[in-house]
Amino acid sequence: MSPRKNATTVASPAASSTKGGPARTAPAPRQRRKEARPQELLAAALELFVEKGFAATRSEEVAQRAGVSKGTLYLYYPSKEELFKAMVRESLSSRIAEASVLIAQYEGPTPDLLHRVMHMWWTEVGLSPAGGITKIMMAEARNFPELASFFHEEVIAPTQALLAQVIQRGIDRGEFRPVSPMMTVQVLIGPMLHLVLFQHSFGACALHLPCENPTDVLALEIDLLLHGLCPRPGAG
Repeated sequence: MSPRKNATTVASPAASSTKGGPARTAPAPRQRRKEARPQELLAAALELFVEKGFAATRSEEVAQRAGVSKGTLYLYYPSKEELFKAMVRESLSSRIAEASVLIAQYEGPTPDLLHRVMHMWWTEVGLSPAGGITKIMMAEARNFPELASFFHEEVIAPTQALLAQVIQRGIDRGEFRPVSPMMTVQVLIGPMLHLVLFQHSFGACALHLPCENPTDVLALEIDLLLHGLCPRPGAG
């Protein structure tokens, strides 16, 4: 009889189990890239749309900047319009959702809440590339009415509703005078819109507002508005 050979099996670290449980393997680099690809495409789209506008940006340019083929881009986003909508949801709708949670959970004074919401929008949107989306829509909405309608439903209407909710909260708590919430919202967003548009137009050309810090302008706007909203001594 021939001697039996001792076969020794050495388990690889990836295949070994811990405490008898199933082995855990890290995703392969290709799989990780595939999972991150939608975010890479949206980031590239945001950069190019803000740089060139919606009409002037071609889908193949977005694919090239993201490092993928045009066919790969269409696997995730079948058209440039769908890509733009996904970018808006990622860059702006998510911020609106965050503000909604803040407003719902906030227990402090309404003037402080108004400060927080406005400054959050300025720092996370106005100062970021996402603020350039507003400039795009202001410039190109007339030529793309379907996208304009989408942007109104996805961004403008929800934002105005949230700010009106803050104003109504202050009225209900006796912190603000009984004013029209929606009309007050128009007064509130006008200077903010001006700051955002300037930031992503003249600001992109290294031309700045005649003030050192736009956040100071925002703080003054809110202060002036609050003095107009707060109840007046002796008023009925």
